[in-house]
Formats: sequence, C-alpha cells, structure tokens
Amino acid sequence: MMRNAIELRCPAKLNLFLHIVGRRDDGYHLLQSVFQLIDWCDVLTLRHIPENAVRRIDPIPGVAPAEDLVVRAAQLLRDFCKTESGVEISLKKNIPMGAGLGGGSSDAASTLIGLNALWDLDLSIATLCQLGLKLGADVPFFIFGQNAFVEGVGEKLQAISLETQDFVVIYPNKGIATAQIFQDPQLTRDHAPITIDRFLASPSSYQSNDCQAVAVQKCPEVKQALDWIYKAVPNSAPCMSGSGSSVFAALDPKTDIANLENLLQNLPKGWIGRIVRGLNKNPAYNLISSD
Repeated sequence: MMRNAIELRCPAKLNLFLHIVGRRDDGYHLLQSVFQLIDWCDVLTLRHIPENAVRRIDPIPGVAPAEDLVVRAAQLLRDFCKTESGVEISLKKNIPMGAGLGGGSSDAASTLIGLNALWDLDLSIATLCQLGLKLGADVPFFIFGQNAFVEGVGEKLQAISLETQDFVVIYPNKGIATAQIFQDPQLTRDHAPITIDRFLASPSSYQSNDCQAVAVQKCPEVKQALDWIYKAVPNSAPCMSGSGSSVFAALDPKTDIANLENLLQNLPKGWIGRIVRGLNKNPAYNLISSD
C-alpha cells in the first residue's frame, strides 16, 4: 500500500581525516577518509501528489531548481524507474551550506531513500548508490547509511565501527566552493595511503585534512575558527571537515559541556556552533533493502 507522506532526518557528517592519495586521468581526486555521521540534521518531507510532477515547496533562496539536489534526485529516480508518481518536497535546512558537512548530499540521499519507500520502488542500497553517485561523490555514503572508511572518489565504502563521542563543530559563516580547493595547485595530492587497521589502532594519529592548508589561505575565517576551538577546548585537536569551511574537535568526556555551551553563545556574529553527537547509522537506514 502506497504511503501518503514520509518525513526523514538528514544527518550531516564529519571527515575524521581526509587524505588525497592521487588523481585519476580524468582529473578526479582519489582520497581516503573516515566519514562520521552526526546528529545535526535537515528535515525532509515527501508528500505523494496525484499530479505527474516534482513540486518543491519553499525552495532555498538563490538556488535554481536545476541546481536543487532534492529536485534533481527526485527527477533522476522518476526517470530511472519510468514512474509517473508525483511528489511534493519540503526541506527544513539546519545544516549550513558550503560547510563541508555534506548537508546537500544527505538531503539528496534521503530524497532517493524516501521516494524509494513512498513510491514502493523496492530498489536496493546498491542501485540507489549508483544513482546517488550521479548527484555527488558523497551521496552514496549517506545511502550506505553507516560510518565508513571511504576511498576512491568517495564511492568505495567499508563500514567501520566508531566509538560514540561528542564533537564541537563551528561554521564561520563563510562557505568555500569545493572546486576552488581541488583546483588549487598547492593542494597536497600524494598522501601515503593507510589501512583501516592502522587508523583504528590510533585514530588521533591520522587526524589531518589535506584540504585545510589551501582553505586557510583562501578563507581566513577557517583559521579563526580553528583558533577559537584551540582556545575554548584546550588540548583538543581541531580539524577542518571536507573541503571546509566548518571545523570540529572531538570532546574529551571530561570536557565542561556547560561552559562550552556558554562560550558558543558568544561566537562572532553570523557564526554557528554546536555540540553534536556521533551517530552509528543514518536515521533512514532501515527503509531500504541491502539485497
């Protein structure tokens, strides 16, 4: 029986490390990373409509429909399945855009997952991941739905068990275009590959981001946010997530959370700061088959 509507929380992610280990002939960068899901979420609502259409409610200002990832995801799925089912999409954005937290990719993934259920398509994770890769390199991860050791251009995913912990995340109100980072000639592209076992044996030893040095040069706010965490959380090891501009640090269990929450109330104007908790799975994980 077809449902009338479905609501999904779309989680952000952190790159616990990000190493660029090479470059393909087509220009795409080869990377290694560990993606950690966190409980900072957008909220997506998909409602079945009788019209043969994809209707977007309250679109994001300045984002054309052709560039809106949830609209593109819905249209891609309709075309792939040759369905005439329609949908009305609304999205409450909480995750900052252009922040390196994967919000847009998570929204697109949840659209594919949600419509797969809403339209009774019964597509597998593997099929949805293949479709998701057409929308962006991070989309398959959110469909995969578990914390992962990531390789290739982001499509090679291996589930990884991570200790549940809290993080402080700062977005310094300045986005960075991913292409701007990856096109920079100063970007490190020859980091020596590591193994999952080496990472798990000493996670803190690999907490570095090869995009960070370039991002700091292009966006001074990244350095300011890193410095803010150094000062607010002594002995932490702040790092940038993705291609920026958000930065984060894992919190020691002894961290004075109340004091940190207090400090977060006094961030520079426009900055966003949160204490978040790691998730083990995407909240939508159980909606799709692994067959």
